[in-house]
Amino acid sequence: MGRQGRRLVPVQLTGAEREALGRFVRRRKTAQQLALRSRIVLRSADGLSNREVAKQLRVHEATVCKWRGRFVRKRLDGLLDHPRPGAPRKISDETVERMVTMTLESTPSDATHWSTRDLAKRIGVSQSTVCRVWRAFNLQPHRVETFRLSNDPLFVEKVRDIVGLYMNPPNHAVVLCVDEKSQIQALERAQPLLPMRPGQPERRTHDYLRHGTTTLFAALDVATGEVMGECYRRHRSLEFRRFLRQIDKAVPADLDVHLILDNYATHKTPAVQRWLAKRPRFHVHYTPTYSSWLNLVERWFAWLSERKLKRASHRSTRELEHDIRAFLQHTNQHPKPFIWTKSADQILASIRRFCQYTLETQGKDWRTSDSGH
Repeated sequence: MGRQGRRLVPVQLTGAEREALGRFVRRRKTAQQLALRSRIVLRSADGLSNREVAKQLRVHEATVCKWRGRFVRKRLDGLLDHPRPGAPRKISDETVERMVTMTLESTPSDATHWSTRDLAKRIGVSQSTVCRVWRAFNLQPHRVETFRLSNDPLFVEKVRDIVGLYMNPPNHAVVLCVDEKSQIQALERAQPLLPMRPGQPERRTHDYLRHGTTTLFAALDVATGEVMGECYRRHRSLEFRRFLRQIDKAVPADLDVHLILDNYATHKTPAVQRWLAKRPRFHVHYTPTYSSWLNLVERWFAWLSERKLKRASHRSTRELEHDIRAFLQHTNQHPKPFIWTKSADQILASIRRFCQYTLETQGKDWRTSDSGH
């Protein structure tokens, strides 16, 4: 007579449980143990035996039996690890609340924000305790970010127009993001750079010699990632018209040209307006005020600064312009377009939430002080 095996515990999943287990498996940041346990439960729910599941996932049969049983008893909570034993917590909830409240709602008398040492001294706990609480609540008082809300009355229309060009460009046309990076300084370090060595980063002097400035006019092709650029010593409407003529020659005559520009005065002079009026294939789309982030060429300018300009040393503007042209050539040899992913509705919804949060946080005092300027 054959030996009777252990009775197979049936696994039945609800739609919500199957979806949650699928997320645990697909998410990149899910712990590998939890992903494995989710795979065990999903295969068990498909009717496979413990031995078949163990063979497919290359684990011991007892492991499959363990997590299958725990899921049947406790459902999704059964896949989580039990709390591990350790020393009891010495910091009370009231102390944690006090640390968080003081961090968010007060400042020390001699500084603009709390440091871990100052707050630890005030509360009467260790610095490491403050660090743990700040990490748990994602508090970073040392960091600050800037923002500027647009006051353009046509903000919504302009956002929809420009984002529409990015995500659904017109046929038989080229979309160019055009702007200028002005006042690029040719800076020469006062002493030679010391190269990087094992255990020691590259070093340079903090002082430098100035050798003049140049302005880079650039046009980024949204579809291909290629960049057309030219350096001029001055930053006027005259130089901008020269660059527009360069664009006119470079783009085939049978294509329309959509230019995305900011509201800088150089772009709106009567001479520029007359030049554009004589060329009906040029269509200008102005970004809203204080919204340069909508112009993709700004991202390329940041890339240029990070990759080529920030740590360089130039003894003349000619040398600086040579490096810029070399970077332009490299970009066009290996072009890679920037892909715009957020729709206009998503952008507007995000700004709406931020404005609502700003009003709720600052309240009536902020609106009163703002209207008094």
